[in-house]
Amino acid sequence: MAILMGILAGSLLLYRALGALGVAALASWPAATRWALATLLLVTASAHFNRMKGDLVRMVPAWVPAPLLTIYVTGVCEALGAVGILLPGTRRWAGLALIVFLVAVFPANVKAARERLPVAGKPATPLALRLPVQLLLIALLWWTTQ
Repeated sequence: MAILMGILAGSLLLYRALGALGVAALASWPAATRWALATLLLVTASAHFNRMKGDLVRMVPAWVPAPLLTIYVTGVCEALGAVGILLPGTRRWAGLALIVFLVAVFPANVKAARERLPVAGKPATPLALRLPVQLLLIALLWWTTQ
């Protein structure tokens, strides 16, 4: 979780600095934050297609059918959402879809935390940390896309 928050914070500062240096697309905090969220989403989406996908499959609750297919589909959704929040014509709906997505996948985080499942060789993030992060992401998506 610390690495992902580092990616979010680091990319936000980088994008905002580029905005301050004259890159018009990054000239505001909401714009730079959208780009940082998109960066984070693309990084997390990549986990659905690399060696981490096995860890993600184990996180899928038993009531969800076809766990591996679910991981692939959710990875595509994350990537499409990342692109969608950057495009003015799809920004609002992509932001809403990603908020629904974050709520929908939260049961997997609950399962991982309760069962202490390893994710990338480390214990899953405890819910006391994961829930505030999830709420932060939802708030940032709302702020930057609505």
